[in-house]
Amino acid sequence: QVQLVESGGGLVQAGGSLRLSCAASGRTFSTWTMGWFRQAPGKEREFVAAISWSGGGTNYVDSVKGRFTISRVNANNTVYLQMNSLKPEDTAVYYCAAGPYYSSSDLSKYNYWGQGTQVTVSS
Repeated sequence: QVQLVESGGGLVQAGGSLRLSCAASGRTFSTWTMGWFRQAPGKEREFVAAISWSGGGTNYVDSVKGRFTISRVNANNTVYLQMNSLKPEDTAVYYCAAGPYYSSSDLSKYNYWGQGTQVTVSS
C-alpha cells in the first residue's frame, strides 16, 4: 500500500514558478514509477510528467517540456515537480500517482493517487 500527499500548490502570476512535492508512505517507494497529472475544470485528467524508479528515465507532455522538471529523492520518499515559466493554461489540480510501469503516461497504469493540490496561474 502506498499513500501519497501533495503540497506546494498556490496562486502565482504568469511567468512565475512553483515546486510541488509529493510525500509517499511505504517501504517500496523506490520501486515505483512516479507521475504527475493535472485536471482543469471541465476537462479530463491529463498526464504531465513521470519518472522511473531510479530517476534515470523521465517523460513529459509536450506542453511542459523545457518548463517543468520532475525529480525524486528515494531516501526521502519524495517526488518533486519544478514548474517554471508558468502559464494561465497550467491552472489545474495537480495529482501525484504511483505505478509499476516504466515512466508511463497512461493514467490507467497508476495504482495509487494523492488528493491533489491546486495550482492557479493568473495572467
